[in-house]
Amino acid sequence: MAEHGVTLTRIALGIVFLWFGALKLFPGMSPAETLAARTIGRLTMGAVQPAVSLPLLAVWECVIGLGLLTARALRATLLLLFVQMLGTMLPLVMFPRETFTHVPYAPTLEGQYIIKNLVLIAAAIVVGATVRGGRITAEPTRASASTSQV
Repeated sequence: MAEHGVTLTRIALGIVFLWFGALKLFPGMSPAETLAARTIGRLTMGAVQPAVSLPLLAVWECVIGLGLLTARALRATLLLLFVQMLGTMLPLVMFPRETFTHVPYAPTLEGQYIIKNLVLIAAAIVVGATVRGGRITAEPTRASASTSQV
């Protein structure tokens, strides 16, 4: 697990972002497109229409996916991912009647779709921990081995 876990996590994240981004390129294919368009519309006070915002979001997500799959420009890719994830969480606050049946503890299907992004964020943090040379090892260090035997 230590040897391949981060790579598999990066690839899985890449597949999810590329797949979900590609769906947004085809009208009616993504279950998130309406809520995404409304969120972007409200954030831009109506200046960015869905005909523009959805293809831009789709390309943004595809770029994240391709960056993760190819492991190129991972720091920039992860920055794009974290900014995008901030945007995906906004409907929980901006549209609580659509994202919860009982605020704040009973999410709708849309709310669950958004909340699961916490797992994607955590996975991206793990991938990000290795971008500058950090490693996960199966061998415990002396300090952690001695404290775990106490």
